[in-house]
Amino acid sequence: MASASSAETSAAEPTPDYLPATVQGAVKILVTGPFGVGKTTLVGSLSEIAPLRTEETMTAAGAGVDDLTGRPDKTSTTVALDFGRITLNSRLALYLFGTPGQQRFWPLWDDLSRGALGAIVLVDTLRLEESFEVLGRLEEQRIPFAIAVNAFPHSPTYPEPELREALDLLPEVPILACDARDRRASYDLLIDFVAHLHSTAVLEPQS
Repeated sequence: MASASSAETSAAEPTPDYLPATVQGAVKILVTGPFGVGKTTLVGSLSEIAPLRTEETMTAAGAGVDDLTGRPDKTSTTVALDFGRITLNSRLALYLFGTPGQQRFWPLWDDLSRGALGAIVLVDTLRLEESFEVLGRLEEQRIPFAIAVNAFPHSPTYPEPELREALDLLPEVPILACDARDRRASYDLLIDFVAHLHSTAVLEPQS
């Protein structure tokens, strides 16, 4: 008979997070945006499994290349991708792929975006102009997207019409509020985005 301590050790061991056997399909969603807008944080808040991260410590070599204005506490950066997973229902799983923010890593962007049904574009209202190139790439590849305005303490707030004009968005592109640090707020964002994909027939509902 196993000892109590052995049983406690066994119970504490993590079990693999396999997909349920009923899952028959998966969809791919990009979490994208410029450098330092919270993509890694959002994937981590949403994922039901321990997210895969490819972060590296920022060094002096990045000075003058990576603009840390307004982000003095940022010490690491994604160099390949972030990956997370959510089981939407008994038949459908959602895979989250977070993209690197800096242009020097963008050769990876095309591979990560291939097959994506949609993209959540995180923005910081203090640095909206940094989002233009990402939006241009999504439009070129005809990937449906929504804007997620991440909550940063010192960033200004603007009415939706002003944000839409500043980002030159079409009327059908949703603008959603987000706090990537908050799990509930992140789930609300994802629910709204999936509902948008349903409404545009990009993602068909599955029971």
